Amino acid sequence: MARIAGVDLPKKKRVEYALTYIYGIGVHTSRKILDATEIDYNTRVYELTETQVAKIRKEIQDSYMVEGDLRKKVAMDIKALMDLGSYRGLRHRKGLPVRGQKTKTNARTRKGKRKTVGAA
Repeated sequence: MARIAGVDLPKKKRVEYALTYIYGIGVHTSRKILDATEIDYNTRVYELTETQVAKIRKEIQDSYMVEGDLRKKVAMDIKALMDLGSYRGLRHRKGLPVRGQKTKTNARTRKGKRKTVGAA
């Protein structure tokens, strides 16, 4: 099992999609990494040699911010918005949708379980 950026990649998946298990890497970025390391998209993870895994690891480490560092950066960016008191920061602080979605009927993911108000 290949371990890259602290994530165990699934053995039987194609490398192109297995790399997306790493936080911060989508299919497009995965393809860019594989092009840079000259590895075929259709290769399965268990077929990778140690040198290929090392190449992928090095490319990700040199060119991309992933996993813990990226999570920390996102959290710090949100905290900065909240400290500034910007509109987006206030929405984060209140636990409401940040990107202009309506909240009268939807937004249950952000608002949580319904709390009935008024009727006794």
